[in-house]
Amino acid sequence: MAQLDTFHHTVKKALQKDGWRITDDPLYLQYGGIDYAVDFGAEPLIAAEKKQQKIAIEVKSFLAGSPTYEFHKVVGQFFDYRMMLSRIQPERILYVAVPSDIWRSFFQMPFIREVLEEVHMKIAVYNIDEEKIEKWID
Repeated sequence: MAQLDTFHHTVKKALQKDGWRITDDPLYLQYGGIDYAVDFGAEPLIAAEKKQQKIAIEVKSFLAGSPTYEFHKVVGQFFDYRMMLSRIQPERILYVAVPSDIWRSFFQMPFIREVLEEVHMKIAVYNIDEEKIEKWID
C-alpha cells in the first residue's frame, strides 16, 4: 500500500465537508505495465451541484526540508498521474491538495506560478486546522 501523506485524513475530512463522496482510498491506476496509487478518488454527493464531476486528489504536506524539492516531485507525479488518467479514466480531473500556508507563501513565487500554468496543475487548497477545502484552483 502507498505511504499515506501526513495530512491524508485531514484532506479526506475536508473533501467530505465540501460535499464529496470518497469512492477510492486510494485510487489505484494501472496502465502500460505501471501501477500508481493516487490518494483519493471522489464524486459529488449531490450530482447537480458539481455536474457529475469525478476527481482524483493527490495530497501533499510540504513538510520535508525543501519545498522546492517537494514541488519538483509533485510536478512529476502530477504529470504522470494526469497522463495515466487521460488513458483509463478521462472523465476524472486530477487535483493536488496543498496546505493553505504553503499556497499563500511558496506557491505564490513567480517561478512556481509559471510552472503551475505551464503544466496546468489544478490545486485544492486545504486548511489543516479547520479540516476544510479553502479554494479550488483550476
